[in-house]
Amino acid sequence: MSKVVAIMSMSLDGFVADPDDGVAEVFDWYASSGDVQIHTGGSNPMTFSMSESSAQHVRELTSELGAVLTGRRTFDVAGGWGGDHAWGPAFVLAHEIPAGWPRADSTVTFVTDGIESAVTQAKAAAGGKAVGVHGADTIQQLLNAGLLDEISVDIAAVLLGSGVRLFDHLDGTPAVLGSPSSIQGVGVTHLRYPIHTQ
Repeated sequence: MSKVVAIMSMSLDGFVADPDDGVAEVFDWYASSGDVQIHTGGSNPMTFSMSESSAQHVRELTSELGAVLTGRRTFDVAGGWGGDHAWGPAFVLAHEIPAGWPRADSTVTFVTDGIESAVTQAKAAAGGKAVGVHGADTIQQLLNAGLLDEISVDIAAVLLGSGVRLFDHLDGTPAVLGSPSSIQGVGVTHLRYPIHTQ
């Protein structure tokens, strides 16, 4: 059965973006932490250069994914991934479908009828693989609805001081997570926490 996994890079003080939605500092390790290259697919392919330990983590994590779920803000900041996300079909939570979408040659689907519907559609599209989740607000909604199975967070060696927090607006806290697995990279620590459901 598909699991739903939050995947975010975050500053040590808990921010996933600066006050202007900039993410360069928390994603710097993708491009400058080593000389092992990772090539992505999708409409806007990229090449990352990272340490061997980070590359192993990224390869393992992304090989588990069959679809992605995110919010409209992340979709906009990412430019819609050119219409084709590297991790598979993308499901975007939205109040309304933006102008120019849907596109016939795109794997992006907008979901306007709620988080539960988005999870159901993304799991169906994932074909038994995991659904990766982007975006602080979407992750918070999933946590509050009890629909998240795991948190994979990359702790970048930076303090932002302010911006967009990953774990704001949570219900039912404190929430005790399972024991993490950890991988030490260069300028980043990769943590994966299972979520215990009640």
